[in-house]
Amino acid sequence: MMALKAKPLSSPSPFFRYSPQNPIFFLPRLLSSQTPIDSDVDTVYRIVSSSTHSKNLKQKLKSSGVFLSNDLIDEVLKRARFSHGNPLQALEFFNYTGNRRGFYHTTFALDTMLYMLGRSRMFEKMWEVLVEIKSKDRNLITPRTVMAVLARIAKVCSVRETVECFRKFKKLVPEFDTACFNALLRSLCQEKSMTDARNVYHKLKQSFRPNLQTFNILLSGWKSSEEAEGFFEEMREMGLKPDIVSYNCLIDVYSKNREMEKAFKVMEKMRDEDISPDKITYTCVIGGLGLVGQPDKAKDVLKEMKELGCYPDVAAYNAAIRNFCIAKRLGDANGLMEEMNSIGLSPNATTYNLFFRVFFWSSDLQNSWSLYGRMMYTGCLPNTQSCMFLIRLFRRLEKVDMALQLWNDMVERGFGSYILVSDVLFDLLCDMGKLTEAETCFLQMVEKGHKPSNVSFRRIKVLMELANKHEALKNLTEKMALFGSSIHLPESSTEVPRSESLV
Repeated sequence: MMALKAKPLSSPSPFFRYSPQNPIFFLPRLLSSQTPIDSDVDTVYRIVSSSTHSKNLKQKLKSSGVFLSNDLIDEVLKRARFSHGNPLQALEFFNYTGNRRGFYHTTFALDTMLYMLGRSRMFEKMWEVLVEIKSKDRNLITPRTVMAVLARIAKVCSVRETVECFRKFKKLVPEFDTACFNALLRSLCQEKSMTDARNVYHKLKQSFRPNLQTFNILLSGWKSSEEAEGFFEEMREMGLKPDIVSYNCLIDVYSKNREMEKAFKVMEKMRDEDISPDKITYTCVIGGLGLVGQPDKAKDVLKEMKELGCYPDVAAYNAAIRNFCIAKRLGDANGLMEEMNSIGLSPNATTYNLFFRVFFWSSDLQNSWSLYGRMMYTGCLPNTQSCMFLIRLFRRLEKVDMALQLWNDMVERGFGSYILVSDVLFDLLCDMGKLTEAETCFLQMVEKGHKPSNVSFRRIKVLMELANKHEALKNLTEKMALFGSSIHLPESSTEVPRSESLV
């Protein structure tokens, strides 16, 4: 692994106090105190991520002396998921631990494993896991499992195919009921459109008995207040009494449509029905006030929340910070961030991304780098959006050292999407003629179990051919060939129908 470090910027950031010369420099202090289970998780995760075949994995796990409990397995799979680890290595671990006599995985482990396979579009293996689990203990397959699977399928398949896959669960789940129907609707709301979810609802509602949660799901994503009001009335006609979630959904629609008078009237109606607005209610209102150009009034809502005993959470502060960022009042936005820290609330990646967005569009390298340093110093790992703001800025300003620092941090700490970030990074490295660095990053990515895009590979290939690096090119070509195509849909009656819409 290359130890390429970025040089510190010369002047301190005007907005952010933390400006470490190297963000990684401070990490050992934050990571030094580990509990015994943390240490065991590290050990097992390293074994899983470095294993080359099943036999090798089994031998190393046995010789490690670590007791593979449910809690430990859950943590290892969780780390593999959020570190974008190799799903096939994780599956080997899942199968090995699950095949022990008398052992049963938790629903969390199952759902996490299915999520990783679905994210990599390994649908064939995803259904194989479900069939195996059904034969052992079908009670592990819950409505949450249904949603984990359908959400991945809906991302790349048509609505019709998603519904057909939903019907396959009738033979898998203990009870094919309204909870499963709700999982389908939520998946369609998230991955398709509200129109698709509404159409499926009307088509299938006679086969299931819609409940309050069904309507809350359908209310949650409407862009049109008129359509949301229509569903609200249908819910009442069915004798279902709206709860705080229902009202929050309606307030959210009004707020996003800048209909703040209607939003405040709903809040009054809630109080009349002895339903106290909660943090989500106020967060929706804060966001709406920002859209109508009233960030100061939105800030006052934070004070009102405290006075009413409904203390703001990170999401509420993020909404208020977003308003000031949109208004380009970064001093006020940073003031709210400091206020969060003062009351014990830790800013999350979303908080930082609000600032990264402003700095990206203004090409503010100084503040972007300083803010990244603060994130790493405080232990808040960037998410994929954070990484994309940074890598695109480094690409625009041709900052190779900083781009490589970000990449090395991602590899070492396991955050962000290697696939998305690598495309921009390889563009930068190839444009700047950094072929050795591009080769190193390529191999690091492959070692993590992620396939570089064909576009990136072709760019590196052209440069290697021009540089007569034939042995290196042969090595990279062999690495790419190992991946093959991972997008397969099963053909048997218990599996997912083949999709023509996959790309």
